[in-house]
Amino acid sequence: MNMDPLTIVDIQQGLRTKKMSSEELTRGYLDRIANNDAGIGAYLHVMGDDALAAAKRVDAAIARGDELAPLAGVPIAVKDVILVAGHPATAGSKILEPYVAAYDATAVAKLKSKDAVLLGKTNCDEFAMGSSNEHSAYKPVRNPWDAGRVPGGSSGGSAAAVAADLCVAALGSDTGGSIRQPAGFCGVVGLKPTYGAVSRYGLIAMASSFDTVGPITRTVGDARTLFEAIRGRDPKDATSSDGRPHL
Repeated sequence: MNMDPLTIVDIQQGLRTKKMSSEELTRGYLDRIANNDAGIGAYLHVMGDDALAAAKRVDAAIARGDELAPLAGVPIAVKDVILVAGHPATAGSKILEPYVAAYDATAVAKLKSKDAVLLGKTNCDEFAMGSSNEHSAYKPVRNPWDAGRVPGGSSGGSAAAVAADLCVAALGSDTGGSIRQPAGFCGVVGLKPTYGAVSRYGLIAMASSFDTVGPITRTVGDARTLFEAIRGRDPKDATSSDGRPHL
């Protein structure tokens, strides 16, 4: 299939008109990761089997004539400080190398509920402490536009994955610029939501009173779609908000 860079809108239109299948799309992105990520280092862990299973569920829903959620079939990557149940969550550190998440972060649970396809966990500065993504304990991330330059950090793996078209969109986390700066370095769109707009439940904290989970995408429209999917009050995070004043 044509693997020119796609937006969320492109994928939704393609799936609805059956110009593509979710499985075909997912296999295409998994192949791109296998063939192209060695020189970039954007991913620490690829969740191929889970991604294909999610894609097949989307295709089955399309075959039944079900209405698609806004992120159905969209291949998304997740920074490795955000928990995905049953998969490693290292925060870029060897200290957490044996750890496998027992539950989903709220942002991840919301993506799954909207039938997004999660491709894998992206590289980051160790415990999100860095601004160049040279300080992962596993490998540095290279800027996909110029391998001699850094992608920014700490969400450099997520930004590089979007810029290199190794996913359609990604989740990052931002404490003092860790979504915004790598998005700028890699030429993509990064949004740091207002503190509390997105639940921090399941986020490995760098500084709890500043941390936010947010989207990295190719377009502003995609950033809004992904943000709307993950935002909202969460009883598991007392600092989260639905955006309305409480009297």
